[in-house]
Amino acid sequence: MSSLYPLVFAPRFKERVWGGRNLERLYGKALPPQALIGESWEISDRPGDASVIANGPLAGRDLRWLMEHHARDLLGAAAPAPSGQFPLLVKILDAQQDLSLQVHPPADRAAALGGEPKTEMWFFTDCQPGACIYAGLKAGVTREDFSRRLADGTVADCVHRLPVQAGDAMFLPSGRLHALGAGCVLFEIQQNSDTTYRVFDWNRPGLDGRPRELHVRESLACIDFADVEPPLIASRYSRSPSVAVRYLVDAPPFMVNACRVRRGQRFYLRFQSAQIIGVVQGRLRLGTGAMAQELKAGDFCLLPAALERVALEALTRVEYLLAEPK
Repeated sequence: MSSLYPLVFAPRFKERVWGGRNLERLYGKALPPQALIGESWEISDRPGDASVIANGPLAGRDLRWLMEHHARDLLGAAAPAPSGQFPLLVKILDAQQDLSLQVHPPADRAAALGGEPKTEMWFFTDCQPGACIYAGLKAGVTREDFSRRLADGTVADCVHRLPVQAGDAMFLPSGRLHALGAGCVLFEIQQNSDTTYRVFDWNRPGLDGRPRELHVRESLACIDFADVEPPLIASRYSRSPSVAVRYLVDAPPFMVNACRVRRGQRFYLRFQSAQIIGVVQGRLRLGTGAMAQELKAGDFCLLPAALERVALEALTRVEYLLAEPK
C-alpha cells in the first residue's frame, strides 16, 4: 500500500524583467513585496528548485526526494526524464511586457548545443484587450530573410502574430520560434527543461540594467524554418452538461485536457500514470476523509499513480486542466 496522497506544493516565485503582480490579484499568491514576478513554478524538479510539499504527512519533503524514494508509486506507467527527474515542469506566467523572441532545442540538436529539449503548451487564463503572442514564421520568410532582419533589428516583422484571450491555448513543440506578448497570464505545462535560446529581446535592458544575453547561433540551429503560421489549438468543449472535456494536446511529452464541471457534480478520476490538476476557475475537492484536498483557482495538485483513482467534487462551477506525462 502506497503512503502517497494528493500532493500540493509551495510555489517558487521567479522575478523577471517582464513580470508583474497579477498572480497576487488573480490567485492570492503571497508574492514577495514589490518584486516583479514573472513565473510561479508550481511543480518543479529542477536542480536547486525542487518543489516542497505543503500538505499532509510528507510536508517539508520535496519532489526530488519523492523521485529518489517513491518514483514508481509516483509515476506509474510514465517514465522519468532521462536525467531521472520528474518529467514535467508546471508554471504560471504573468507577462506585463513582451518576452524575448526565443526557441527551445529539439531533441536531435539539444545535446550538441549543451542544452535539453523542451516542448511546452500555454493555456491563457487572463488577457488584456489586444494581447497577442508570436509563434512560427510568416509565410514566405526564409532563413536568409530572418538572418538579414535580425541584423537590422526588424526581425519581429518575420514572426507570425496571433491575438489571444482567456481560454485560448497554444502548443509549442521544440524548434518553434515564439514569444509571449504583454498582458497575458497563463498556465504552462512543459517538458522538464530550462533551456531557452533568446534570438531577439526588443533591445531592452535586463533587471541589472544591461542588455540580456542573446543566443543567435544556437537559435538559428534550432528554429524550424518550415514552421509557418501555426494556429491556436482549435478544439472545443464537449456538450456534456455535467463534465465537459476539451482535448488540448496528446503528443510526447504530455497529454493535456481541459475540463468544465457543474457545481455539485461528484465523479471519479481513474489513472495509471501521475496526473496533475491545475484549477483555472472555481473550487474543487479531491479525495475523501484524511486525504481530502480543496483547490481554488491558481492551485495545482499532483496525483501519484499509485492512488489509481481519486474522488472529485465541484464545490462551485469549476474549470481545470488535467495533465499527464507521456
